[in-house]
Amino acid sequence: MEQNPQRRFWMIGPMVMVALVVGVLLGKGWERTGHATETYEELKTFSEVLTQVQKSYVDETKVKDLVQGAIRGMLSTLDPHSAYMTPEMYKEMQVETKGEFGGVGIQIGVKENRLAVIAPIEGTPAYRAGIKSGDFITKVNDETTKDLTLMDAVQKMRGPKGSKINLTIQREGTPDPLQFTLVRDTIKIESVKSKVLDNIGYVRLTQFQESTGRDLSKVLKQFKDQKLQSTILDLRNNPGGLLTSAVEVSEQFLPGGKLIVYTKGRESKKDEWIAKGKDQMDDSPMIILVNEGSASASEIVAGALQDYGRAVIVGTTSFGKGSVQTILPLGDGSGLRLTTAKYYTPKGRSIQSTGITPDIIVKAQPPTVVAKAGEAKPGEKEGDQKQAKPAVMPGKDQSVQNGKGPEEGTPKNGTTPQAPATEASADASLEQDVQLQKAVEMLKTWKIFKELPRAS
Repeated sequence: MEQNPQRRFWMIGPMVMVALVVGVLLGKGWERTGHATETYEELKTFSEVLTQVQKSYVDETKVKDLVQGAIRGMLSTLDPHSAYMTPEMYKEMQVETKGEFGGVGIQIGVKENRLAVIAPIEGTPAYRAGIKSGDFITKVNDETTKDLTLMDAVQKMRGPKGSKINLTIQREGTPDPLQFTLVRDTIKIESVKSKVLDNIGYVRLTQFQESTGRDLSKVLKQFKDQKLQSTILDLRNNPGGLLTSAVEVSEQFLPGGKLIVYTKGRESKKDEWIAKGKDQMDDSPMIILVNEGSASASEIVAGALQDYGRAVIVGTTSFGKGSVQTILPLGDGSGLRLTTAKYYTPKGRSIQSTGITPDIIVKAQPPTVVAKAGEAKPGEKEGDQKQAKPAVMPGKDQSVQNGKGPEEGTPKNGTTPQAPATEASADASLEQDVQLQKAVEMLKTWKIFKELPRAS
């Protein structure tokens, strides 16, 4: 969920449908008689349908449920990101931006009108069970996911800690569907992880949360104190998060005054985010790793630093999610998540449906070993096509730990998940991660060429 900090959070009164429409009419002015008349006529039809349902439907209905259903239906005709949040869902979304999630640990999106896995979250039931980027979720507890909205899918996959959930997965190259039984749980997710690789500072961002910029700043300061000469920023399988966090991360590598990202909304309204000139890394060599699971805020960072030549991008083409969702609180405690703009890199590139193309393409090495159950890692292609959009912060089903039990976290069909040799995490093995290997080799070569004596 990218939340525009410069946008007003409009308050809508309790009579959601009527107040929303009347607010639009008053805001635009009644002088547009044709539009006002058309809206009024459609509202009359809606009122008639509502009355007939209340009067004649076989079971007794509640007005609140009918209106909420109408709102959901209206928003579902727009795009997979726009959605209505009940008061409970809205409160949960506010908690999620602070880094705490509940569920099974899957970032989901829509590809070709099918529910797709953008990336499993490290250390979660889905991650350990071997669910991968690019998998399609065809059933949740034997119920089909066909035509489900993202919010509906999220609600189905969430539940009480310790409860089980069955997922049916269709995977490219696997003829038969895979069945997974997972156990829900809750943890706080650490968004910044780091270590030193051959005198190179390595930092991985798993998500963009409220604290990500601050936590990254501490890591970069440690790198400076250790006098490290180069940096690897790993954004693989990072599905995004807060736009403000992406800006805070980017400006730690760019001089003040540089444009980081801009958005254009309806009627070409343009908002810009400029680096504030905070303490930043020096202009030392830097590589950013991306893959098919890098989306949204990850693409903002990679795109900005690529446009300015501040970093070399290595890996595979990113997901391609370039739309902005604004969270609008409503008067009854519920919320509206609405797509309000598209974002662009400093050079004017739209990432929507195209993604960030690396400067150097390095594909992840295919699986070469069979892992034990619970050790599988993500790594398959998940591109963005017509409406391929990741679920941003409120549109996720995320959780923590794999439960214990002989069948939990393993496919029911008895197959053992294979672990890709590439492990996009701060604990990644350099020997098994070909993309990380390439980044380290490039930075070492960078230093060698820099130290060569120049011709007089």
